[in-house]
Amino acid sequence: MKLKTLALGLGLVFALTACASHAQAQDVDLQLIRNATVKITFDDTTFLVDPILADAGSYDAFPNTYRSYLRNPLTPLPESIDEILEGVDAVLLTHTHQDHWDAKAQEVLPKDIPLLVQNQIDYDLVTSQGFKNVRILDKHDKFAQVTLTRTPCRHGSEKMMQDPDMKALLGEVMGIVFRAEGAPSIYLAADTVYFDGVEKTLKEEKPDYVVLNTGGASVTQAQFAEDPEIIMDEKDVGKVHQQVPEAKIIAVHMDAINHMTVDRKDLSYYVNKNNLRDKVFIPFDGEKLELK
Repeated sequence: MKLKTLALGLGLVFALTACASHAQAQDVDLQLIRNATVKITFDDTTFLVDPILADAGSYDAFPNTYRSYLRNPLTPLPESIDEILEGVDAVLLTHTHQDHWDAKAQEVLPKDIPLLVQNQIDYDLVTSQGFKNVRILDKHDKFAQVTLTRTPCRHGSEKMMQDPDMKALLGEVMGIVFRAEGAPSIYLAADTVYFDGVEKTLKEEKPDYVVLNTGGASVTQAQFAEDPEIIMDEKDVGKVHQQVPEAKIIAVHMDAINHMTVDRKDLSYYVNKNNLRDKVFIPFDGEKLELK
């Protein structure tokens, strides 16, 4: 049975109105679980994206990153694992770093659940973990009534991508555009800095909603000190808004992992300072947004 009403971190539900010309025929919602783990539901189809489900403090910090003396996750789950998994039809992995696909998720997810990944490397890893219903997403694919379009990501600066060891460590990531008839479109940018691939996606797809990982996660190696971030920060929220001013931005991937340099308070300050309060939403863990 689908879970239609979820317990929210602060008991709040935001009704978000996008400037879309289509008629709204589907119920669409997005729930932030924690970090970059979100549930996206189109009517009766629910995707769980990038699940990390461990208790707070379960893992060592990422080495050579900001605040590497801490243990991850920094925050607890907002609800039980059973509640999080209720109604999930498929799992989407943008990539398999520990803060997007952790050992606890691998333990508790049913081994026959549909699991959608970006490439052969991730396919081989996930199948080696015992999952039996794994598939590599095509550039344009479909699950149930939802069309899924893969989009490019760059998980770090140009200089990082030119360093063979850092490029291998950061690896490949996919973003995803979700579309369904009678529903607003959602561009989940995933772990990426702002670069021409993101800009091209925004211009071509013109999404109604953009889900951004905005924690500004940073490395500490001296050679990357001038540009240490491996995902977007608050300034990139402004860049995305300039490209798609009619879109609503949902900011996630803050507060829960050691290497985040931008938290909700920082982003809220930026949003208020730049008069973006009606365009940028910063959900708390567990909070569900109704997308219209």
